[in-house]
Amino acid sequence: MKFIALTIFPELLQAFWDNGIMRRAMAEGIIEPTAINIRDHAQGRHRVTDDRPYGGGCGMVMKPEPLVAAIGAAKQAAPTAPTILLSPQGQRFDQNMALELSRQEALILICGRYEGIDERVTEQFVDLEISIGDFVLTGGELAAMAVMDAVTRLLPGALGNADSAEQDSFKEQRLDCGHYTRPPQYQDRQVPEVLLTGHHEMIADWRRADGLMRTLVRRPDLLRVKPLDAQERALLEKWRRQIDELIRRQRDGGPGAPSGGG
Repeated sequence: MKFIALTIFPELLQAFWDNGIMRRAMAEGIIEPTAINIRDHAQGRHRVTDDRPYGGGCGMVMKPEPLVAAIGAAKQAAPTAPTILLSPQGQRFDQNMALELSRQEALILICGRYEGIDERVTEQFVDLEISIGDFVLTGGELAAMAVMDAVTRLLPGALGNADSAEQDSFKEQRLDCGHYTRPPQYQDRQVPEVLLTGHHEMIADWRRADGLMRTLVRRPDLLRVKPLDAQERALLEKWRRQIDELIRRQRDGGPGAPSGGG
């Protein structure tokens, strides 16, 4: 996939591409990211890309001429790519949108600055506006990085383990389970016993239940998008009974949790 970022600070993006998953995906030919410096398409000795807003007010607005020229250059490299503006006024970016974008052959990402871009550019040349949250950033570069990272993870071969993306949080509107590594006991906290059993079916069962419980407690809003189905309700009920049994045994001074408990 091609990522073409339009920015006045290409060096910010280059540092991002030079590390981690992005660097490996580039090396393996999975992604081809490039930055187009909007200043290179501005006229005059000073290569000005912004001007004062009509009607007065604070801040500056990105001029249409250099930005449209930069979009044109990006379209020459990727004629069918959607042109995306990173903007607090856009649609909320989520995992489903990342999945949709991962099916494209290329993405053109406009990294706005100042008070934003001239509205005439948005109306004529932008296919989609994306927001990564209800807050304001200095520029669109950080938002573009978030989009590129989330999309890259979904591309075949980008992750070392093919199952990693399938197990991420927000898969099917559910949070991921808790994760543990060695040592089995750290200070006074132990790894859930079920994870040490080697019983793969039981471990998978625990992970699904733990993810569901985290969703219920931490992100109940996700359940409005996709309510619990019968299988999930049965799974939670099963683990509720095991938790009740643990509490009863502890109250009566008996042994600890059943072997399948968390």
